[in-house]
Amino acid sequence: MEKAKKKRASLSALTILMAILVVLAIITVIMAAAGVEGITGATLSGLLTAPVRGWSDALSVNCFIMILGGFLGVVTATGALNVGIDTLVRKLRGKEIWIIPILMILFSVGGTVYGMGEETVPFYILLASTMVAAGFDSMVGVGTVLLGAGCGVLGSTVNPFAVGVAVDALKTSGVEANQAIIIVLGAILWIVATAMAIVFMMRYAKKVKADKGSTILSLQEQEEMRANFGEVTTETSDICLSGRQKGVLIVFAITFVVMIVGFIPWESFGITAFVGWSSVLTGFPLGEWYFDETSTWFLIASIVIAIVGGLSESKFIKSFVAGAADMIAVLLVIALARSITVLMNDTGLSMWILENAANILSGMSGALFAPLSYLLYLGISFLIPSSSGLATVSMPIMGPLASGLGFSPEVMVMIFSAGNGLINLFTPTCGFIMGGLAAAKVEWSTWLKFSWKIILAIGIVSCVILTAAMIIL
Repeated sequence: MEKAKKKRASLSALTILMAILVVLAIITVIMAAAGVEGITGATLSGLLTAPVRGWSDALSVNCFIMILGGFLGVVTATGALNVGIDTLVRKLRGKEIWIIPILMILFSVGGTVYGMGEETVPFYILLASTMVAAGFDSMVGVGTVLLGAGCGVLGSTVNPFAVGVAVDALKTSGVEANQAIIIVLGAILWIVATAMAIVFMMRYAKKVKADKGSTILSLQEQEEMRANFGEVTTETSDICLSGRQKGVLIVFAITFVVMIVGFIPWESFGITAFVGWSSVLTGFPLGEWYFDETSTWFLIASIVIAIVGGLSESKFIKSFVAGAADMIAVLLVIALARSITVLMNDTGLSMWILENAANILSGMSGALFAPLSYLLYLGISFLIPSSSGLATVSMPIMGPLASGLGFSPEVMVMIFSAGNGLINLFTPTCGFIMGGLAAAKVEWSTWLKFSWKIILAIGIVSCVILTAAMIIL
C-alpha cells in the first residue's frame, strides 16, 4: 500500500539560482563598502546583465543540448526508443537491478577519462524512462547518471579538463608533477567512490521496486514522472521492434559511442590510427572534439535517423523543433548557473577567498593541510564549478604552496579534483546538474534530500584517503 505523501511546493531551479546570484552580489557590495582589498562591489547593471552574459558564456553548451533535444525528438518520433526500452525491460525481467551497476560503471569511466558532465544531460531523460519502465522511479535514473559520472570526475585519472589543466598550470608555475602518482591516486578515489554509490543506488532501487510508496519523490514529482515517463509498472507489452526501428537504435547507439570517443584525448595516449575520419564531417579528429563538433555530429545523426526511420520531411522538422523546445527550461537553468561564475569573476570574490585561504594554510602540518585544503576546494568549487576554470585559477597558488611546504603537488591536484567533483554532485551553481534534474522532472531539493548521506560519506572517505596520501608521499 502506497504511503501517504504531502504535496509540497518547491522552489524552481531558476528561482534558487537567481536568489544565489542576488545574495552573492549583495555580499560583494558589503565587502567593497567595508574596504576589503581585492573585492569590487557588484553593480546593478552587472547583476542584471549577468544572466545574459551567462547565456553567452554557455552558448556552445546550450547549442549542444538544444540539438540533443531535437535529436531525441526525432528518435522518439520513430517509436524506436519506447519500443526499445520496453524490449530491454522485458528481456531483463527479474534482473532489472543490474542495469544500475553496469551503467554507473560506464558513466564513471566517462567521468574519470574525460570529465563527462554536460554530455550527460540527455541521459537523464533516457534513464528516467528506462528506470520507470523497469519498475523503479525517475530518481533511480537521475542517481545512476549523476552519481556514476560524478564519482568518475571526482576520481579523475586522465581527465584533460581537470587533472590535465591542473598539471599544465603547475608546470607554468615551475612545479613538476608525477602523472603516475596522479593516476594511481585518482583510480583509488574513483573506484572507492563509485563502489559506494552503486551500493547506495541499488539499495534504494530495491526498496522502490518492492514498495512504490518508499519513493522519495513528492506527489507532484510522481505525477510529473507518470505524465512524462509513464506509469511505474513491471508489466510490458509484446510489441516487437520493426526493421526500421532496429536500424534507428543502431544509429542511436553509434551516435553516443562516437560522441564519447570524440571527447577522449587519444593523442595523449599516442593513438592516432582511427581518429582522423571525423575531420571530414566536423573539422576536427576524434579526441579534439568539443561542443561545436558534437553538436554537428548529433545534427547529422538526426537526419540519418529520420531517413532510416522513414520520417517525412515535415514530421522530421516538427519532431526536431518540438524536441529542441523541450530543452528550453534546461538551457535557461544552465545559463543562469553560468551567470553566477560571471558575477564572481567581475567582483573578484572567488580569487579573494582563494588567496586568503592559502595564506592561512601556510605553515600547517600535512595532517591539517590536506583536509583544510579539501574544505577550501569544496567552498571555492561552489563559486567556480568548472573544473578547468578552477584548475587554471587555483593551481598556480595552491600547487607552489604545497610544494614549498614540502608536500606532494600530486596530492594537491587530486584534492582539487576530489573537492570539485564532490561539490559537482549537488551544487545548484553547476549547470548540467540543474539542467539534468529539470530534464528528469526532479526538484533540486528532492535530489539533495535523497543524496546528502552518500555524498557526505564519499566526501569523508575521500578526505581520509587524501590526508593519508599527503602524509605518506
